[in-house]
Order: sequence, then structure tokens, then C-alpha cells
Amino acid sequence: MAVNVQPRDHFATKIGIVAAAAGSAIGLGNIWKFPYITGVYGGGAFLVVYLICIAMIGLPVMLSEFTIGRRADRAAIGAFKKLAPGTPWFLTGWMGVVSAFSILSFYSVVAGWTLDYIVKSVMNAFVGKTPDEVGSIFGGLISATARPLFWHVVFMALCAMIIMGGVKQGIEKYSKILMPLLLIIIIILDIRALTLPGAMEGIDFLFKPDFSKLTAEGILVALGHAFFSLSLGMGTMITYGSYIEKKENLGTTTLQVSIADTVIAC
Repeated sequence: MAVNVQPRDHFATKIGIVAAAAGSAIGLGNIWKFPYITGVYGGGAFLVVYLICIAMIGLPVMLSEFTIGRRADRAAIGAFKKLAPGTPWFLTGWMGVVSAFSILSFYSVVAGWTLDYIVKSVMNAFVGKTPDEVGSIFGGLISATARPLFWHVVFMALCAMIIMGGVKQGIEKYSKILMPLLLIIIIILDIRALTLPGAMEGIDFLFKPDFSKLTAEGILVALGHAFFSLSLGMGTMITYGSYIEKKENLGTTTLQVSIADTVIAC
């Protein structure tokens, strides 16, 4: 009896590919962690090392992952099983899945906090509050049980809804909406930050080169952040690669995703 194989879904547009891949790459590591570690390890000096790590290691690894996924037309585990049958390479796929699951375990909690804060902001819960009072509100949230759990479940349900929509009508559709929205929010926050007292001190902290702070540890941190920031080694880009049409230029896509990630971080 013949079995009807459902054709594999693919991204419909180039902007959809870049938005989805950038959506995976861009996160708290770019917005919060990157500016801090850049300043701590030498500002502009660290930035140069980071860009070298992106260009020399990050780009080739991301291109490799895209290529593996598209060539095999499978996700992380299935890709290695198809391309290297009878070998233990499929364990690499499992390692990526475990890594992604581990990251989701804390990102989903933070995302739940964010949903709670969105509701509080709409209700003007922070108006007239001192920094200590705002800190107490956050402390109350993370020390509670029911409220964080509720918002965690809501966030996971939203993720499940998007994933169930498939690639075109789920991931691509919402990435093309949410990623531009994220960029707009970041631009607004940047403009606001530059108008605050001490803004230039912050700019100096972030961009002024200080090679005396660029230690061997700083170089290792730059390399590690390049991998984390681009979502490399977690099977994500392999999976996304499996949904990219053969006609798309993977080199161009890789470059566009990396540029978007780095621009947002800076």
C-alpha cells in the first residue's frame, strides 16, 4: 500500500528566512549581556575581537549548519542520520536538541515575566513608583508561585500555537511581524537612553577601546558569545536550513542574519 508523504513546508520569502533565523539569534544575549561584557573586556577592543570571531568562525559554522539542514531536508537529529548513516554523528543532533531545551527552560520563564510586565505596563502599575518600589514589584513576582507559573504556561501555549501553524503560516508569519516590532522598540529605547544623564559615559564604556582589559578570558568570552548569539551548535540553524528552498543563496542568507544579529547587539 502506497503511503502519501506530506511535502515538507518551506519558507515562502527571503525576508521570512532572515526574520526567523534572526529571531532565534537575537535575544537577551544581544540586548543585555553583549553591552556589559563588551564594556568589561575593553569596549571597542573587545568589539574588534568579537567581529573577528563572527567573521572567521561564526559565519562558516552557520553556513555549515544551513547547508547540512537543506542537504538532508531534515531537522538536527534526522539530518545526521541521513547524511552519516550508521555512525554516531546523530548524537551531535541530540546534543543540539538538549541544548535548545535547556535554554528554553529559562528563556520561557523570563518570557513569562515579560508578559506579566506587559499587563502591568498597560495598567500603569509602575507610574509614580520609585526604583526601590519597582524592584519590590519584581521581587514579588519571582518569589510567587502561581503568577509566574500562569504566565509561563501562557507563553508556552503561544509558542505551541505558532509552531502548529507550520513554517509559512506560523514561524515565518509571526517572525515578519514581531522582529520589526522588536527593532522599533530597541530603537526607541536607544533614543531614550541617549537622552538620559550619563549617556556619554555609557557610550565610552561600550565603544572606547581599552586593550589593557582585553585578556585571554575576554577573547574566550567573545568566541563563546559569538556561538551563543548566533544560536550555533543547538540544531536550530540546521532545522531552519531544512526549510530553505534550494533556490536561495545560503551564503547571502548567512551574512544577512549575522549582520542583523551584530547590529542589534551593538
